[in-house]
Amino acid sequence: MKFVVIGIGQCGSNIADEFARLGIRARVQRGIGIITGAYAINTDVTDLTGLSTIKPDYQHRILIGAQKTSGHGVGKINELGAEIAKEDGDKVIDAIRAPEQFAETDAFLLVAGAAGGTGSGAIPALTQQLRERHANKPIYNLIVLPFQHEEKIEERTIYNTATCLKSAYLVADAVFLIDNQRYVRKDASIRSNLASINTLIVEPFYNLLCAGEEKKPKYIGSRILDAGDIIQTLEGWTVIGHGKSQISRMPALFERKSDFKDKATETHKGIQAMNKAISELSIQCNPADASRGLYLLSGPSSEMNMNLIKELGFYLKTMSPESIIRTGDYPREKKSLNVTLILSQFKSVTKIVDYFTKTITYLSTIKQRKEGIDYEQTFKDIPLLLP
Repeated sequence: MKFVVIGIGQCGSNIADEFARLGIRARVQRGIGIITGAYAINTDVTDLTGLSTIKPDYQHRILIGAQKTSGHGVGKINELGAEIAKEDGDKVIDAIRAPEQFAETDAFLLVAGAAGGTGSGAIPALTQQLRERHANKPIYNLIVLPFQHEEKIEERTIYNTATCLKSAYLVADAVFLIDNQRYVRKDASIRSNLASINTLIVEPFYNLLCAGEEKKPKYIGSRILDAGDIIQTLEGWTVIGHGKSQISRMPALFERKSDFKDKATETHKGIQAMNKAISELSIQCNPADASRGLYLLSGPSSEMNMNLIKELGFYLKTMSPESIIRTGDYPREKKSLNVTLILSQFKSVTKIVDYFTKTITYLSTIKQRKEGIDYEQTFKDIPLLLP
């Protein structure tokens, strides 16, 4: 599958930069094209300057709203971010359609942080404009939720997140939910190593995008999971995860694995990788609430067989019994079994409902504050120091 990736705001642009690196990695390591274009959109010129992989020209790093912000951002006011995106959206759409490889694109992926101003406000606005121009291509959003400490510091963070999520849900074909807090437990420092977190966010997409674009016959799976399978799976709230299980011993050349213990170990390794993928899903959720799912098993061809695929399918079905599940295999990895897992079309996600509930309370509180004090009368009662 081939994506055009559009990062919006500081968070989104940094993740789009990581997708650009993923595209280069696929070309160098596998000779496969999976990213037909990577772009960074921002109202802050300094943030655009700090990227490393997205091309530095004005057609790939696009400054919007310069007249209103003077290149210094929107100050976390996502209404302003949305307004600017509506006004300058044509600039973005013209830029992404310019390259020749745009015609090969299967879908758009717009990326933003939910808590900020530019990304939070602009991602639904740009998604809506792309929908009007390219109704034949799926448009997905990848939205990064704030850290816990961000939610506690400022009420505006919750408000921005809720309004961003609601608006994106109404215009995007699917919304990948990424909870930053899920990655804090890993060996990545929030202060000094956000790049590592971005890498962890992007990594699950690597085999998933490559599998359907593979050109070498020996690496083409017996059940190819391609763009059509992914498009049919993605809808509404969506999560993605990735799990890996190391293979301790590789079979010797021409060795036949006939021992029942080898088969049991093989299945155990596959289930172990699936368990890791479930535990590392991009947001805490109940798999039973999903209506669609897919998984891709990657590993040495000698370690994968129809029995293993079947066992993994049965195992996932017990976790998500209402889901329509699609499967695929990709004989690319050498020393490990890897499972990429997507669950989609969730009936409900607890964390999202929590954002909406808190925002309703926040708006009610703001209204009470405004109605509870007669500022005009209070102003008149304060003594004046001027003659």
